[in-house]
Amino acid sequence: MLLENQPKTVMLDEAGYLVHFEDWSEDVARMLAAREGIPELTPERLNMLRFIRDYYKAYDFFPIVRSICRNVSEPKDCVQEKFINALIAWKIAGLPHPEEPLVSLLEAGQSPG
Repeated sequence: MLLENQPKTVMLDEAGYLVHFEDWSEDVARMLAAREGIPELTPERLNMLRFIRDYYKAYDFFPIVRSICRNVSEPKDCVQEKFINALIAWKIAGLPHPEEPLVSLLEAGQSPG
């Protein structure tokens, strides 16, 4: 599946996750957010996405949801408030498609780790 992003087209897998981590940009994030029903990426949401990406790049794992909120100075339920659930935040942040046990955990609003 292709996501048309000027001046470049990025590839998504069958579930809508970025195929290549390095293809992410704020413009790509906005298009991914729109596909997930999030009409606007506010500065707060973008700040959270950057933290998620930086954490994943450093540790090769999704951060504990509470730590996302704490590190971006947001209330403890910020991920659910801003993105519906952590799985949507994962997808919009351009992280690779997670394994099924983690998908179920994130969809349920639970945190890994």
